[in-house]
Amino acid sequence: MNIHEYQAKEILRKFGVAVPHGKVAFTKEEAREAAQELGGNVFVVKAQIHAGGRGKGGGVKLAKSLNEVEELAGEMIGSKLVTHQTGPEGKIVQRVLIEEGIDIARELYLGIVLDRSVSKLVIMASTEGGVEIEKVAAENPEAIFKEYIEPSLGLQSFQAREIAFKLGLSGVQVKNAVKFIGALYKAFGGSDASLTEINPLVVTGAGEIMALDAKMNFDDSALYRHTEIEEMRDLNEEDPLEVEAHKYDLNYIKLDGNVGCMVNGAGLAMATMDIIKLAGGMPANFLDVGGGASVETVRNGFKILLSDQNVRGVLVNIFGGIVRCDRVAKGIIEAAKSIEVKAPMVIRLAGTNAEEAAKLLKESDMNFEVASSLGEGAQKVVSLI
Repeated sequence: MNIHEYQAKEILRKFGVAVPHGKVAFTKEEAREAAQELGGNVFVVKAQIHAGGRGKGGGVKLAKSLNEVEELAGEMIGSKLVTHQTGPEGKIVQRVLIEEGIDIARELYLGIVLDRSVSKLVIMASTEGGVEIEKVAAENPEAIFKEYIEPSLGLQSFQAREIAFKLGLSGVQVKNAVKFIGALYKAFGGSDASLTEINPLVVTGAGEIMALDAKMNFDDSALYRHTEIEEMRDLNEEDPLEVEAHKYDLNYIKLDGNVGCMVNGAGLAMATMDIIKLAGGMPANFLDVGGGASVETVRNGFKILLSDQNVRGVLVNIFGGIVRCDRVAKGIIEAAKSIEVKAPMVIRLAGTNAEEAAKLLKESDMNFEVASSLGEGAQKVVSLI
């Protein structure tokens, strides 16, 4: 689950991570009031959407008066913000963050993520702050350095100091950085985050270390332990079909292709998408219906798949291990009878009772194409499209 920048900063503040003073506003009048409460002569008006690159897209602007804060907030709220992460369709700005102006001496990068290849948390840091980390990795990978955390030991003080030194900090800056990194590490673990990214991490003129921006993603499986974080979910920032799938406990991610995929098991889903591309098509989604694949599950899956106007064909690829293939076939037939399926559909069932399932599908008088292998299924659906 993703949250907004201002929400991430609320969480970080609770763990002692230094962040600028700020307040969220949903109207230009609220923005003016927020600036008035903050005081000072310089303010930052920041559009709040779930996407990076806001500054380049015009979603982060400086204001030097209350009138200017109100004017800029009025322009942003309700407007469509287009960045390299939103795509050309952009996202509607529904709220802005008003923050105090900060005396910035340097911009750095700091992030924490789980490296699944070694089953350890890794702290990534770079002197190239304010730049997309993916761009730094592609163009200047030596500018990124990593510190792996042993699970049994946790973050050690010498590791935090090592990061500070590599960032070129000195004097009081090192002390402040060690404190900052320690607090960020506690925030990551304490909130069951899957990603925490500070870009830019700034050094102020007074030597303070502060999170000028903040991004946090969370492990959905741990949200039951953090109801206060789950309540921060903004459904307006998510794809409507993904939101609908979440209601039925379906793992669905919308993609840009035209072949709808219904699969049981994440690994099989990934393989199915690869084979579709190999056959010359483009997957329209990732949809894992899980091990059960009941009539209701299949019906809901079809509804979501076919709600995507880009879907011109559907490939169902189910392996009957836990569930029998003939039961899955009956579920597909019943589901197809209850909803209108206009797009051509190719079905490949393998595993327990696969032959009985193929027979049921062929005798159903439904508009199905049956495939005996994944490769054949992908070729058929691409040719039908």
